[in-house]
Amino acid sequence: MSSTGPAAGTDGGAGAVSVRRSVTVLVLVALAALIPLLGPSLALRDTGEAAAPGAAGIALLRTVLFTAVGVSAGEVFVTRLARRVPGAPHGDVPRAWAPAAAAAGFVAALGLASVVATGNLVPRSPSDMDVGGLYQSRDGMLALLEVNAFAALGLCALSRRPARQVWPLAAIAVAEALRAHPTTEYGPLTGSALTLVHLVCAALWTGGLLYVLRTLLRWRHSAPGAGAALLGLYARVAAVLLALITATGVCSTLRRMPSGTVLEQLTTTAYGRVLLAKVLLVAAVALLALWARRRLHRAPDPLTAYAPARAEVVVLGLVTGVSAVLTAVPVPIRW
Repeated sequence: MSSTGPAAGTDGGAGAVSVRRSVTVLVLVALAALIPLLGPSLALRDTGEAAAPGAAGIALLRTVLFTAVGVSAGEVFVTRLARRVPGAPHGDVPRAWAPAAAAAGFVAALGLASVVATGNLVPRSPSDMDVGGLYQSRDGMLALLEVNAFAALGLCALSRRPARQVWPLAAIAVAEALRAHPTTEYGPLTGSALTLVHLVCAALWTGGLLYVLRTLLRWRHSAPGAGAALLGLYARVAAVLLALITATGVCSTLRRMPSGTVLEQLTTTAYGRVLLAKVLLVAAVALLALWARRRLHRAPDPLTAYAPARAEVVVLGLVTGVSAVLTAVPVPIRW
């Protein structure tokens, strides 16, 4: 009797922790969904700008798409980083979320393709969609490329060589970069190149941190030293990613909002308001990252850096939602 009591208590405690963790995740997901659903209308209020049809739905779909890319890219990225950690238990890794992420991204890409198939309007019925017309326009071809790339991503994630996910991920990133800068824009290739670097770095930063934290939980008892080393290695790469994200973000902003109008447009246009919210959130993320890095190097137990890093990944999730809203609001006029 005495031998079964502690075991039962331990199982019960572990079960309670698992339930609390699941509830917390569900609450955070629900709150994150409010950002793309409510963000466009709040950003457009009193600006005099017209909202695109279905802006909230498009923002939500693009949030799912960006999240799917980040989860898959982060797993590939951190798996490669972990190979450089001495003594890491490479056979003991968290369960891959990439297949589920690819499935969610596929559904989101299909939804976005259906919008393109109806002339960038919200389809009311299947008869409203001109699927064949997708092959006749640039936006349609890019939408189909993303749908096919997510299908390939799922197959690669389920294969014996999940590292091959890098190719469909690259195709999705290129398609998103080209979609964000139509040929009618001034210097579209320059804008696409900036967006491509920005998107890739953001996906690696966000998805990479998520997978690092999952790996730390997995190794907390078997290899805590390897977990701390992995977090430290990720932190060094993340500093470079943050620098590239900042540089490309500033350049992209100045291309769409000339320096003389930036301050005014940050408060008077929907794009500027969303951009300001994103900048503030990224600044909060940077402070959390600095706090985690300080703990990693100075605290007696380096794994105490887990707490600020966990907060960092939550705020990065909010940044993902705000970034999706940024794609759904009108692009500011170059004054």
